[in-house]
Amino acid sequence: QVQLVESGVGLVQPGGSLRLSCAASGSILSTNRMGWYRQAPVKDRELVAVITSGDSKEYLDSVKGRFTISRARDNNNNMVYLQMNSLAPEETAVYYCNAVILVGGLIQYINDYWGKGTQVTVSS
Repeated sequence: QVQLVESGVGLVQPGGSLRLSCAASGSILSTNRMGWYRQAPVKDRELVAVITSGDSKEYLDSVKGRFTISRARDNNNNMVYLQMNSLAPEETAVYYCNAVILVGGLIQYINDYWGKGTQVTVSS
């Protein structure tokens, strides 16, 4: 079993900063790509940032220069972070962690996992 757990629920003022964390745990042999998506009310889920196992990064155009994605290993967890600066009210959304993971065990397989999401509210 693999779990993704996000942290960093927050209310932040416009122009403020927030850091989201996501811990992937379980029978993980390797993580291919990890990323962050967001979904605002009545809007489709959109890719915010992604980082590959080779540390290549891609960002949504509107967040380039303000958001930074990074990854690390913390104890036995595979971590991915999203540092968000200069946040705007229209970026209020539920932010989801996503990872493509090679799972180990009797049978190895690759699967796509999602966290439950964490609410980010940008408001004065």
